Amino acid sequence: MEFKQRHLLGIQHLDVSDILTVLDTAESLSEISTREVKKVPTLRGKTIVNLFFEPSTRTRSSFELAAKRLSADIINFSQQTSSVVKGESLKDTVLNFEAMNPDALVIRHSCSGAPHFVSTFCRSHVINAGDGSHEHPTQALLDAFTIRQAKKSFRDLRVVIVGDILHSRVARSNVFLLSKLGAQITLVGPPSLLPEEFKNFGATISHSLDESLAGADVIMMLRIQTERQKANFFPSIREYRNLYCLTEKRFQLANKDAIIMHPGPINRGVEISSEMADSVKSVILKQVENGIAIRMAILYLLLGGRERETAD
Repeated sequence: MEFKQRHLLGIQHLDVSDILTVLDTAESLSEISTREVKKVPTLRGKTIVNLFFEPSTRTRSSFELAAKRLSADIINFSQQTSSVVKGESLKDTVLNFEAMNPDALVIRHSCSGAPHFVSTFCRSHVINAGDGSHEHPTQALLDAFTIRQAKKSFRDLRVVIVGDILHSRVARSNVFLLSKLGAQITLVGPPSLLPEEFKNFGATISHSLDESLAGADVIMMLRIQTERQKANFFPSIREYRNLYCLTEKRFQLANKDAIIMHPGPINRGVEISSEMADSVKSVILKQVENGIAIRMAILYLLLGGRERETAD
């Protein structure tokens, strides 16, 4: 199968064959991370720039490790120590990096659509590492990869996504991706964080966690994204915890072989209890591990790793 995209800007642009190509490629590349020497020369001579205008732990370090394991050179940009603090625009920042002839730009930005804007004037391949409240495609891909490892098939799989859906780019990308693969998705949260128009995403809407957990195969918990909220969306953390925190008692309502997911960072005791986050049913750390394989796959597919290996 062939990956038909020049950039990775979102899940909406991908068809099922693109998605499966990424998942299958990640599966073949994941073995590299288990070697004593965790590096192959596949992208030697390629240069990747991490342009992160928002804080990040997992995504940024995951892209950096993915690039290094494929022998690419990587430059890490930090807004706090850049000319952005002097008033330089996003376009001028990107154009200056473009003048250094990189092969790919990995962009995280607080403004929805920023990677799409950059792709209109950029020669390099552009990878969206999260744009505002819009999309986070590599997170959805690694989530799908993790689900496939545990469940094998997506057809009629019952996936429950719980929390701050309104501000969650992870939720949007997962709904787009998992629905394309045949999963049944239920979005759960308080009405203020889950407007009715989210039905247009092809998901079922619910405001009761207990009712939604019945028969669930995958439970994905999301944190409250206070950094993106401009108002108070619920009376108190205590009330939110009482209604939407995943506890051991609540987990018993789901299928016995259900798995627990979380994109991180976790707020223990708010959206998920420590017992559930650390339980054998949790695949949260597996998601982190799989993030490297998925990002290796994206870099490999976009930067011509397959063609270079064939030529060799």
